[in-house]
Amino acid sequence: MKRLSLTQRLTLVFALMLLISSALILLIQDNNRQQYSDAMMQNLSRDLAASIAKSSALMSAGNTDAPALKQLFGQMMSYNPSVEVYLLDAQGQILANDAPAGHVHRDRVDVRPLQKWLNGAPLPVYGDDPRSPSALKVFSAAPILDGNRTVGYLYVILQGENYQHLQQGVKMSVLRSAMLWSVVVIVLLGLMAGAAAYYWVTRPVRQLTQKVTAGADALQRLAALPHSPQQDEVAQLQNAFIDMAQRIDAQVQTLELKDQQRREFVANISHDLRTPLMSIQGYLETLAVKAGSLTEAERSRYLQIALTQSEKVGMLAQQLFELARLEHGVVTPQYERFSLPDLVQDVIQKFELALEKSRLNLSVDIASGLPMIDADMSMIERVLTNLVDNAIRHTPSGGNITLRLWLEGENVMMELEDNGPGISPEVSQTLFERPSIIDPDRRDNGGLGLVIVRRMLQLHRGDIALKPAPGACFQLFVPL
Repeated sequence: MKRLSLTQRLTLVFALMLLISSALILLIQDNNRQQYSDAMMQNLSRDLAASIAKSSALMSAGNTDAPALKQLFGQMMSYNPSVEVYLLDAQGQILANDAPAGHVHRDRVDVRPLQKWLNGAPLPVYGDDPRSPSALKVFSAAPILDGNRTVGYLYVILQGENYQHLQQGVKMSVLRSAMLWSVVVIVLLGLMAGAAAYYWVTRPVRQLTQKVTAGADALQRLAALPHSPQQDEVAQLQNAFIDMAQRIDAQVQTLELKDQQRREFVANISHDLRTPLMSIQGYLETLAVKAGSLTEAERSRYLQIALTQSEKVGMLAQQLFELARLEHGVVTPQYERFSLPDLVQDVIQKFELALEKSRLNLSVDIASGLPMIDADMSMIERVLTNLVDNAIRHTPSGGNITLRLWLEGENVMMELEDNGPGISPEVSQTLFERPSIIDPDRRDNGGLGLVIVRRMLQLHRGDIALKPAPGACFQLFVPL
């Protein structure tokens, strides 16, 4: 079964609401009209029972002439077929009437409504209908007095059986006509409501649906839409779709970036390992093929080259493994409290032989009173080791290296400067990013050592930057 569209459902709901509202209004109007009609009839017939009581002797010394009263009541009802006349005693017992046999279903009438009527209660006042076990009808009543004592009542039902039968037929005809016109009005108003819903209510929803489903680039176009300043439900739905599209688009971009990084990682590994592995393979093949013709010095040189290249492969593999662990959150800092100046001295001692061999001068300038820091000592030691090692390798023989430490706010600052050839502006732009053979700007930007250094510092909420200097000058900070 085909489901209804939003416009059709709104139109159906409006039509049902109008139908129910119209039915309730008709019932309320019919009830009000009936009470108004009853009140008018009771008011107009206020003196009817009193007039009948004055014109005839209905009771004498508490006795009644039932046949004579029946004839009298019949004559009165022939003049006005809508009324029914009853003679009651003081307790409401029916003494005389002109009803056909079997039509009277009560032998007593409650006199309290009669007393309310005689006391001037607001109209309409309803009393018992002797011809019905439970119905109430408007009436006119007059007391029958014996001196100053009430010995009975003349009780006139103003809307008798004949009137009720005639009224029922007319009422059904009027109700059918009213219902017909109500249905016509409801259909017209329902169509108008449907048109209004189509052009006013559902138009923003249809437009949003088109934006969500139109074309392969619908997500990007939806994410680029501005938020609606309106506060209605459709605008809130549109803003929610825009937020969702922006989140999905951001996730897609993140996935694309990770995929690109994965491809770059595989390409970089292949590129970085290919050269040393090919060199190792070449020298080993030479040793295997020309083993008998090579001199001892040549064999030793070839083996040394292969060993150097294998060490390079091992170091590169270790750096790649370490960087992967840092970038994917496998490694987290193990914080402990220690003195950074003491750690700097320990690191410098490891390079004393290398400094002496390269005839380099390393001077240390540490500000007094530096506080202890909370950090991962092994990571900070690795940072210092990488930076000092780089400075030694890139500073020419006889050069100078300067290391400074000082306190700045809530950070301990460190600066390492050498008087080597420095770093070209092209390389400095991507110096702390992973090398890539895919991106020409990052094809040769200093290797993985500085990338590892920056990642370790970022795990400590610190960072590193290249400062302008004649040589190379790196400045970094670590929070206390």
